[in-house]
Amino acid sequence: MYKLNMIDKISFVCVLIGALNWGLLGLLNFNLVSAIFGSVPILARIIYILVGVSAVNIIIFIFRSKKA
Repeated sequence: MYKLNMIDKISFVCVLIGALNWGLLGLLNFNLVSAIFGSVPILARIIYILVGVSAVNIIIFIFRSKKA
């Protein structure tokens, strides 16, 4: 089994946050990230960027773990 490093763990948490946000948006039309960081739009944008980069890291993680 592949051992998770700290960046992989943070990536999983970020992707979970993104998935919960999309679920809330689809079910209740409530954007959690905008609700928390709505007054500072640059922070919301940074959160969205981190979620996207984390998703790419998890895709890479999947291919790395298949080789191990």
